[in-house]
Amino acid sequence: MVMDVERGPLHVLVIDDDQDVRALLTRHLGALGYRVSTAASGEKGLDLAFADPPDMAIVDVMLPGIDGREVIRRMRADERTKRCRLVVTSVLDREDLGDLPTDGLLAKPFRQAAVARLVASHRSSASQEE
Repeated sequence: MVMDVERGPLHVLVIDDDQDVRALLTRHLGALGYRVSTAASGEKGLDLAFADPPDMAIVDVMLPGIDGREVIRRMRADERTKRCRLVVTSVLDREDLGDLPTDGLLAKPFRQAAVARLVASHRSSASQEE
């Protein structure tokens, strides 16, 4: 398991309206030792993020209701989640996302190796900040 000495397993929140994507990311991240929670909408994702702030959130850009761009803006603006690593999932290119304040892009469709690289870079960045 990927652990924080004080808090236990690192927590990743997956916000995506596609059940298959949520299941795939849950399986990949769980196999890598992360505690995973999921939400199918921006509203539910924000509720979960504020109630149990994740170490990382993987947010789909195209969500019903509150879209991924707004989810990311709200998480960045809130004291509880502003230090959370925010990764966007999208079929769009990075340039198409504009100035969205994210820490990474997980391009769709993705493979397990891409998820492993993403979380490895998160662990590397987090250890450099300490």
